[in-house]
Amino acid sequence: MLLEDGEIPLPEAVPDWDYRMDLHLRRTVRVDVEQARSQSGLSAESDLMLSVVWTSRGSNLSGPAQQLRLADLETTTVTLDIRLPGTDLGGLLVLDTALLLADRQHSGRMSAPRRAGSVLWSDRRSLRLQGDAPQFPMAVIDFGRTSFPDNAAWHLQISGGMESATMGSLLLLVNERNAVTAAAFENAGRPRPVDRAVLSVVYADAARTMVEHALNTDDFTEDADFPEGSLGATLQALFDQLFPEQSVTDIRLRRHQSPSLFASDLQAAVRILEVPS
Repeated sequence: MLLEDGEIPLPEAVPDWDYRMDLHLRRTVRVDVEQARSQSGLSAESDLMLSVVWTSRGSNLSGPAQQLRLADLETTTVTLDIRLPGTDLGGLLVLDTALLLADRQHSGRMSAPRRAGSVLWSDRRSLRLQGDAPQFPMAVIDFGRTSFPDNAAWHLQISGGMESATMGSLLLLVNERNAVTAAAFENAGRPRPVDRAVLSVVYADAARTMVEHALNTDDFTEDADFPEGSLGATLQALFDQLFPEQSVTDIRLRRHQSPSLFASDLQAAVRILEVPS
């Protein structure tokens, strides 16, 4: 994995990732072409191909990352250079690397693969792109051109049902007219003290909006089985993080009976304006 300050082995997770961070990945694969053909029962003239496909569980998107037809050598070393836009990603990123039959075959052993795209070898690696904080797409826009109040600093849009993909259900809109908030997100990679304070308040408000949306949905319970990467699963994870060992029913009741206490509990849970150690 390539970062601004150098190359590192692929980690299990990138906790500080957000949707504005594109991924640059590199992998070197050594292929014994002759042996691959022989063990697969293919003829010596069969063309092989290395392919990488990515799947993002958080966005429910996938696609080809790179395909390379291998040179007609006994052994070849290939460097796969992959760039993925952050706006397409989220949650668990799965990378499948496969050695494929490039073209349809009409010769070789009877047991040999025939169809183009037949998999001769494969390998899977995973990378988690969400830390403890909820992740969702964001955009900086002029609220003066929308139905939102001109002087509002941000707005979290939530759409779709609990089984909808989180990536398509959440969108944080930041008002470019609010210079302080817009600057905080611009500097999120290297935040100043004022940026940290603003981001903390935005996170607290986004968490409140998400929790209240969940509590207003009848089928949101701790026992509900929502698909991985769905809005419901994301809200469950956030709820468990903010209110560990507390039931959804108890929190619903507290919010109904004492909204001010619920608001204070939520402030404490998100550690609003807490200075990191």
